[in-house]
Amino acid sequence: MTTYSLRTANPAKTRADAVVVGVVAGDKGPRLCEAADEVSKAYGRRLRPFLSTMGVTGKAGEAVKAPTRDEVNAPLLVFVGLGEDPADPVAVRRAAGVAARSVSNAASVALALPSETPELIEAVVEGHRLGGYTFTAYKSKQSEATEPTDVVVLSPVARRAEAVAALERAEILADAVVLCRDWVNTPPKDCTPPLLADLVAAAHRAVTKGRGAPKVTLEVFDHERLAEMGCGGILSVGSSSESPSRLAKLTWAPKDAVAHLALVGKGVTFDSGGLTIKPSSSMVNMKGDMAGAASVVAATLAIARLGLPIRVTAFAPMAENMVSATSTRPGDVITMHNGTTVEIANTDAEGRMLLGDALSLAVEEKPDVVLDIATLTGHMQLALGDKVGAVMGTDDQVPAVLAAGAAAGEQHWRMPIPEEMTERIHSSKIADLLQHDWVRWGGGLYASAFLREFTDGLPWAHLDIAGKEMNTGSPYGHVPSGATGFGVTTLVEFARALAADAG
Repeated sequence: MTTYSLRTANPAKTRADAVVVGVVAGDKGPRLCEAADEVSKAYGRRLRPFLSTMGVTGKAGEAVKAPTRDEVNAPLLVFVGLGEDPADPVAVRRAAGVAARSVSNAASVALALPSETPELIEAVVEGHRLGGYTFTAYKSKQSEATEPTDVVVLSPVARRAEAVAALERAEILADAVVLCRDWVNTPPKDCTPPLLADLVAAAHRAVTKGRGAPKVTLEVFDHERLAEMGCGGILSVGSSSESPSRLAKLTWAPKDAVAHLALVGKGVTFDSGGLTIKPSSSMVNMKGDMAGAASVVAATLAIARLGLPIRVTAFAPMAENMVSATSTRPGDVITMHNGTTVEIANTDAEGRMLLGDALSLAVEEKPDVVLDIATLTGHMQLALGDKVGAVMGTDDQVPAVLAAGAAAGEQHWRMPIPEEMTERIHSSKIADLLQHDWVRWGGGLYASAFLREFTDGLPWAHLDIAGKEMNTGSPYGHVPSGATGFGVTTLVEFARALAADAG
């Protein structure tokens, strides 16, 4: 277990096993950030040639380890690149993440990174914790590398109350992202809808137990209850699986709430495509198709732990999209929770069916704002790649989501919902809506137009995070290989800004 703390100590004199120093890239060559000034003084004129010899440039993503002699007390220095703007929390967060992967088998680590404001302290702690994340639950042999037991953030404002509060916020945010990552990384046989609902219940108990813990209510609706509620969309997806569908509803309702936010997340625990079956290679990472549900649960628990004065009602519909004699067929007509009938054309476009029901339930709560998040369409992954999420919705909410993402260090891009999509989704000859129309162009925009039909005209934004939930490449910044937890911090930051604006 790693403990994080703040100190005003001199990085050149600290007795940590390793000291991480931030390096700024500039036109005149690399230089150490202000937090590492004492290290610069300790090396004096030898610093510049030393950095040159070690190949240190200060570019983002760089990490260079160097043993010390008598210049500083720590036996190891780790130079991490900050790029050209050392005051940018995004750059600091990423550099801290790189640092976490660059120091192994050190019992104590001191971080001399930009940390002169609460915002930067939060970035350092969050980045370091998330950058060092590993998922080893299924490893028969654990790595010999060990996590540090003590990580110290060296900050000139370490003794201020707002600095301590920033560290605590960062720990809560990191806990939420780690929770989401753990669930998304879990193999699908161990994360069926009933098992995922059990994981949600366990996380809820952990957060709400004990004196002073936040009061979050949890309701889990099973297959029979969903049928009674008329949630035909959720049940149509899960009808092919031996594992019955579930819906988890969490409510955080503080007495001083100044606004009401509804969160909805797609929870397809494995997506084979159903009868419209996917190619084998496309199923490899489909355990991550429940990342939206994991995100809203983790974000809601974090919002409660932070004590934000905002009511949150979160819905996490869960189903497994498999192939069997009871599978929904293309051509079937499904009645959704709000009574809308939907003609099925593609059983691999299943996420919108879960979300349609859950959005319908959410608007019944009469929230001020509705956000949904889902690994919804490959179209958005093709359009924006694997690091930038898509945001669509009403004009009053999309900019707020983009701002929240920027503050949280996650990239999002606005996409439109063209008027012609309304005509396309209403093109069924036998039902109110057509679930999918097989037109190759604009499929992600079509899906968002479909979801809009279930928002009852409320302020709303849809976050399509397809391809962002899993990093299939090498680690970068504070993002590891495997599950990323993308979206969690954006949702929390959105709630924080909504509470501040409404208050």
